[in-house]
Amino acid sequence: MKIAIALEESDRDFIWVIKSPNETCFAHLLDEFETRMRKERKGLIIRGWAPQVVILDHLAVGGFLTQCGWNSILEAITAGVPMITWPMIADQFLNEKLVVDILQVGATVGAKVGGPYFENQPLIEAETIKSVIERVVGEGMEGEAMRKRAEVLKEKAKAAVQEGGSSYSDLKSLIED
Repeated sequence: MKIAIALEESDRDFIWVIKSPNETCFAHLLDEFETRMRKERKGLIIRGWAPQVVILDHLAVGGFLTQCGWNSILEAITAGVPMITWPMIADQFLNEKLVVDILQVGATVGAKVGGPYFENQPLIEAETIKSVIERVVGEGMEGEAMRKRAEVLKEKAKAAVQEGGSSYSDLKSLIED
């Protein structure tokens, strides 16, 4: 619900992919939210599977809220999209450090614990989520810098898989060996 509030209060269009709401209460609230967003022509909610790579590659995408799974990070980097990070378990917290602190192509909502300790996680407030959305996709200098760094990483990722690139060469060596 906090994500829904943040999205609604932000000045940003969005696509929100939700695998399946578990709770009947949440499903009802999600239906109401979806109706309002459709009416306002502000957001799109996709229930179930969505073509994430295709969506990330679209020019209109300004940011990506991710749980920091490795595949999603690679997909965002190769699309040149900055990230809003919200890790949940295991290596996702380390992946977040890479995205936010080292590559500097993302900002965190501030999740601190996950896995079996998830129920001890303090709620991330809607205002915090909205603020991070604005930091990443907004017009400010921080978001602009993230977008520039993400674009540089995109070009490096493309170069790596081209003939002569590091990934291309490494795969070729593996096959030859």
